[in-house]
Amino acid sequence: MPEGHSVHRLAKQFTSVFTGARLAVSSPQGRFAAGAEQLDGATLVSALAHGKQMFLRFDNDRVLRIHLGLYGAWSFGGDATFRGASSIGAPRRVGESEQPSDGGPAAYAGPPDPVGAVRVRLVSDHGWADLRGPTACEVITAAEEKVARAKLGPDPLRPRPDGSAFVTKVMSSITPVGIQLMNQAVIAGIGNIYRAEVLFLQGINPWRPGKQLREDEALGIWADTVRLMRDGVREGRIITTTVEARNGRPKRSAPTYVYKRTGEPCRRCGTAILSAEMAARTVYWCPSCQAD
Repeated sequence: MPEGHSVHRLAKQFTSVFTGARLAVSSPQGRFAAGAEQLDGATLVSALAHGKQMFLRFDNDRVLRIHLGLYGAWSFGGDATFRGASSIGAPRRVGESEQPSDGGPAAYAGPPDPVGAVRVRLVSDHGWADLRGPTACEVITAAEEKVARAKLGPDPLRPRPDGSAFVTKVMSSITPVGIQLMNQAVIAGIGNIYRAEVLFLQGINPWRPGKQLREDEALGIWADTVRLMRDGVREGRIITTTVEARNGRPKRSAPTYVYKRTGEPCRRCGTAILSAEMAARTVYWCPSCQAD
C-alpha cells in the first residue's frame, strides 16, 4: 500500500498539472459513471493529501476522495507542458521511485485509449490522468470532507506539523506501539515500512504498550517520521538508512534497516532480524537494538 509520502507526491502532481483547469471526467470502466457525471466539466480548485487519502476539490462544491489501498495507482500523460511522474501508486517496492514521463509529443492529440480497468479518467487541454484499482473512490461535499479528515490523526507532512496530539494518543493506550503506528486515527500516513524503520531508529520494541513510552520517545517517533517522510516526498521513495563514507566517497548500502530482512544480520549490531504477525501485518525488528 502506498504510504503517506506517495500520496503527498500525488497531491503535488495534481496541483502542478491540473489546478485551475476545467476537466472532462469519465469512468471508462463504468463503475464510477455516476460520480464522474457530478465532476465532469468542473474546474479543479486544489488537491490535498491527508495521510493515505487524497481530496481533489472542485469549484462546484464537490470533492473526489481517493484512497489507493493495496492496488490503486494513477498514471499520467500529456503534452510538453504537462510534466510529472508517469505512475504513482501500487505496486510499491522497497527503494522504488516514480519515473518521470517524457511529456509526450509536442502535438498532443488527447489521451490514449484506456488500458485495463480505468475507474476514473481526468482530462485537461494539456494532459490526462487515469486511476485504477482504488480502495475508495467517491464524490463527497466539502462538509463531508471535513468529517472524513476529522477521523484521521495528525499528518507528519502537513505544514508546521505538531506532534502533541500524536504523543497524547499513543501514550494513553495499552495497545502496542507497533499497532498504534498503523492506526490512521493515531497518526496519518505511516505504513508498514515507516513503522518498522522508525521504531528501529528509536530503539523501541514494536510490542511495547503505548503507556510504557516516555514522552521523549513518543516525540522521537514523531520527529523521525516527519524527517523520513519528507525525505520520501523529495526522493520519491522510502530511504531510512544513513549515508556512510567509504573510500572517501559517500555510499548507502541499502534503503532500509529491518524491513523485509527477517533472519539477516542487523546493520548495527549483527543480531538476526526478527519478524512476526502483528494485527494481520508483518512487523520487523532487531531484538538487540530494540530490546524491551
